[in-house]
Amino acid sequence: MQQTDEKATIIIGDQQIELPVLIGTEGHKSIDISRLFEEYGITTFDPSLGSTSMCQSTITYIDGDKGILRYRGIPIEQFDRPKPNFIEVAWLLIFGYLPTRQELNEFRDLLTANEMLHEELRDQFNNVPPKSPPMAILSAMLSQLACYYEKFLPLGDDDLFIEAAGRLISKARTIAAYSYRRSKGLPYIYPDPALRYCANFLHMMFSIPYQQYIIGEEIEDAMNLVLILHADHEQNCSTSAVRVVGSAKANLFASCAAGVSALWGPLHGGANVEVMKMLEAINSGGMDPKDCINAAKDKDNPYKLYGFGHRVYKNYDPRAKILRAAADRVFARQKINDPLLDIARQLEEYALNDSYFIDRKLYPNVDFYSGILLRAIGIPTNMFTVIFAMGRLPGWIAQWKEQHDNTTQKIIRPRQLYVGKKLNDYVPIGER
Repeated sequence: MQQTDEKATIIIGDQQIELPVLIGTEGHKSIDISRLFEEYGITTFDPSLGSTSMCQSTITYIDGDKGILRYRGIPIEQFDRPKPNFIEVAWLLIFGYLPTRQELNEFRDLLTANEMLHEELRDQFNNVPPKSPPMAILSAMLSQLACYYEKFLPLGDDDLFIEAAGRLISKARTIAAYSYRRSKGLPYIYPDPALRYCANFLHMMFSIPYQQYIIGEEIEDAMNLVLILHADHEQNCSTSAVRVVGSAKANLFASCAAGVSALWGPLHGGANVEVMKMLEAINSGGMDPKDCINAAKDKDNPYKLYGFGHRVYKNYDPRAKILRAAADRVFARQKINDPLLDIARQLEEYALNDSYFIDRKLYPNVDFYSGILLRAIGIPTNMFTVIFAMGRLPGWIAQWKEQHDNTTQKIIRPRQLYVGKKLNDYVPIGER
C-alpha cells in the first residue's frame, strides 16, 4: 500500500477536511478515514461495510468485474493442475510462499501427528444429541481444543503458532467426520496415518470396521479441489468475524470457532445447500429449468433462483468454472448419471443466453456446482457447510496471523449512528 499525492476533500457546512488517498497493488484507491472521528468527531455510514476496507492484506486478491481470484498473487486456476494439493495451498496462505518439498513434508508430518482427538474430547460426542447440526458440533469442539492445548493460547513465538495451526487443520477433519458418524449412529473410525489429508477424511467418514472405504484418485483430487477453492475469499463475513475476535487478542481456537459460527449462517456458508434443494425440487417434477428461469425474472413471483450472482463477482465466478469441469471429470470417470447435474447445466445454458441475466451480470457462482460435486463424492447435504469450514480454516488462520503480526493493530471497534430517543426517564414498575 502506498499513499498517493491525491487528497480527498469532505465539505460539511463551512468545514473542509482533506484526507489521504491510499493505493493498493492493483491500483485500487482507498480514502484513509482512520483518524476522521478522532480529529473531527465525524463518522462515515456504511451499514454492511461494503465500501469500507477494514484492513490491509497480502493474502487474497479479488477483481469481481473481471472474475479474478488469486491466492498470494497466484491465479486460482493454477491450483487445479497438475494435481490439486490442499495442504500446499494451506501453507501458502498461512506463511505467504509456496513450501519447499522439505517444508511440505514436515507440515504433512505435523498434521499426521495431530490427527487424533484426545479421548476425553472424543467422548464428548456421546453427550451430543445424535441429530445435532454438524456446524454446532464443529464450533463447540474447536473451542474445546483450547481446554486441552492451553500452551498455545498466548502464541508468542513462531514454533508454537505452526504447531497450533497444524493441530487446528488436522483435528478439524477428524471432528467433522466424527460429527457425521454421530448423526448416523455409527462407530467412530480413527484416522489412518498412511493416508493423505483428504483421503483420510473420507476414510473416517465412510469406512466401517473391517471394511475400509477405498478412495479413487479422481475423488481425492475433487475433494482437494473443493477445499482449495474455499480456502480464502478476502474479507467475507466469517473472515471478518475471525479478525474482529482476534483483534481482542483472543486465541486462534476461539477466533476460528467464531468463524465457524458466522459461516453457519444460510446467507454465507449454506448457499450450496439451497442450490441442492432447488435442483431436487425441479427434479421432483414441480417445474422445468425454463420455468424456473422465467419465474426468477418475474418481479411479481417470489421464486428465487439460487446459485446465480455474487456480492463481489460481476462476471463468471472463477471457482464455479473449475468446479464445473471437475464435476464433469468425476461424473465421467465414476460413470455417474445424476439428473441434478443435467438440470444444473440446463439452467446455466438458459441463464447465460438470457438478456435478463446477462444485463444484470448474474453468472453461476461457486455454490452452483460445489453441492453437485460434493454429492458425487458422497457427502450428505447437512455436511456441505462443514466441508466449507474445513476448506476455509487455512484462510482464517492466515488472516488471524496477518493481523496478529501487525503491531499497530487496535481492537476493532466500529462506531454507530445513534437514532434512538434523545432523553428518557425511568418509570418505577408500579407506575407503568
